[in-house]
Amino acid sequence: MNDLFLKIRDIGLVPVIKIDNPDHAVPLGRALVAGGLPVAEVTFRTDAAEEAIRRMKAKLPELLVGAGTVINPALAQKAVQAGASFIVSPGFNPATVDWCLERNIPVLPGVNNPSLIEQGLSRGLEVFKFFPAENSGGAPMIQALSAPFGSIQFVPTGGIDANNLAEYAKLDAVLAIGGSWMVKADLIQNEQWDTITALCREARLKLQGFSFAHLGINQDTPEEAKKTANVFAALGFALKEGNSSIFAGTPFEIMKSPFRGTKGHIAISCYNVERALAYLAPYGFKGVEETAKREKGKLKVIYLDKEIGGFAVHLVKA
Repeated sequence: MNDLFLKIRDIGLVPVIKIDNPDHAVPLGRALVAGGLPVAEVTFRTDAAEEAIRRMKAKLPELLVGAGTVINPALAQKAVQAGASFIVSPGFNPATVDWCLERNIPVLPGVNNPSLIEQGLSRGLEVFKFFPAENSGGAPMIQALSAPFGSIQFVPTGGIDANNLAEYAKLDAVLAIGGSWMVKADLIQNEQWDTITALCREARLKLQGFSFAHLGINQDTPEEAKKTANVFAALGFALKEGNSSIFAGTPFEIMKSPFRGTKGHIAISCYNVERALAYLAPYGFKGVEETAKREKGKLKVIYLDKEIGGFAVHLVKA
């Protein structure tokens, strides 16, 4: 997978933008960056799209600017000449895809069935736009398609908003999610940049799906662990003993010997561990690679490199 798609995966959301006034391009781009979503798919549905891409690219080097609704090679050429770093199309147009591949331009063609995916695979593609997402079966359809095509990734777009975001964010086959609810046309038209920034921040946090999984309590010996576990049992928590710890229900894990963390550890569940690490990086956290556990190349568990209140923290995929 190329570096651009890895950056998009780490961001997790691709704002799909319809812009009518090129003067709005730069302040809109700044609002996206401030909101933690430094990526924009500017759709070629208005006459302002080309100039908007040109201005964003010139003034905001930190913003990944792509072009959407690119339905033929001529539009792809216009978009690239304006500065678009990637091309997105609503369907699978072989001429457009081939034009991009011949020039090493990342392209996300739209697919919603196995035949279109196979056309892409025959050209070496591994990332596709899934469109229109909700009308094409939504998250269950992506799960169904990922069974025979396990190596590919999707960027579902169409009908997704804050209410159903989680359904897609949980899926291993979803690279990122496209949407416009944080950049609605009226917000752009009315120059509500602070509102857009706030919506972007809210969306990116919701995308992570952070929630409490369990608390790990360090004990010095198996005997001490058993005594502590029995207290939880008296409170009605069912005990389940393993080699290194005793679980009391799902909220508490009593360690039979000191483990990571001065006092113990806190497990935080999330929808995508790689994406969560990228989200936490600006807060000064990194993953400890030696603690990583993966399945089919995807991170499932990893500890962070800093404690919180004396507790080690590990992320676990929900």
